[in-house]
Amino acid sequence: MLIKLCIYKLFLRLNNVLIFSPLNCSTMDLTALVIWLALGAVAGWLGGQIMKGGGFGLIGNVIVGIIGAFVGGWLFGLLGISAGGGLIGSLITAVVGAVLALFVVGLVTGRS
Repeated sequence: MLIKLCIYKLFLRLNNVLIFSPLNCSTMDLTALVIWLALGAVAGWLGGQIMKGGGFGLIGNVIVGIIGAFVGGWLFGLLGISAGGGLIGSLITAVVGAVLALFVVGLVTGRS
């Protein structure tokens, strides 16, 4: 079973019509999806432990980890840093991004 994942870019036309256009699409099989979600869960849990949040439950950890992967990937790309390839590099990137995302959320919500 293959799952198609797309990253979309958003266009706003002059007459306020939103248009979504695929920026990058790829397919992933069920095994890759399970690994991707598990990596997100571990990254979210580690980010919560580092920031003394204690974790957010399975779904919350996955969400924090996936957001962290995007934030970490963006930040590492911006700074020209590479955490290496494979699962370990992806995990490091996602954990750094999750910690940063949790820090920003803590600043916005006033939680320490």
